[in-house]
Amino acid sequence: MLMPKRVKRRKQFRGTMAGKATRGNTISYGEYGIVAMEPSWIKSNQIEAARVAMTRHVKRGGQVWIKIFPDKPITAKPAETRMGSGKGSVEYWVAVVKPGRVLFEIAGVPEDVAREALRLASHKLPCKCKIVSKADLEGGAANE
Repeated sequence: MLMPKRVKRRKQFRGTMAGKATRGNTISYGEYGIVAMEPSWIKSNQIEAARVAMTRHVKRGGQVWIKIFPDKPITAKPAETRMGSGKGSVEYWVAVVKPGRVLFEIAGVPEDVAREALRLASHKLPCKCKIVSKADLEGGAANE
């Protein structure tokens, strides 16, 4: 699973996911990509599951880029614990994703194979996504 090697602070506030993605909203490495259509937290195991689905479909051909990284710790208190006594321990890591963010990119395979691999990967993710090509995103953010 992806997670930071070390962090400045062990626990974080929840934060907000308002607005659209201003960074990471273009396809910079590959030819095709998955763009998030709604805000969400994507867990490290969901990122890994999507990556595995893509690489298996392309039979380890082509190249896959993961454009998000889970750097936000999410805490949880144990079950059947009374209120109070501080914040819970870190359970998992998430990547904060806003609409318009490119999540994965792929290159080096035919278009139909790339689109099917991205479709399989998008089923592993918790938010609505759309598959785009580099030509679609020339202007910047994804057009709705």
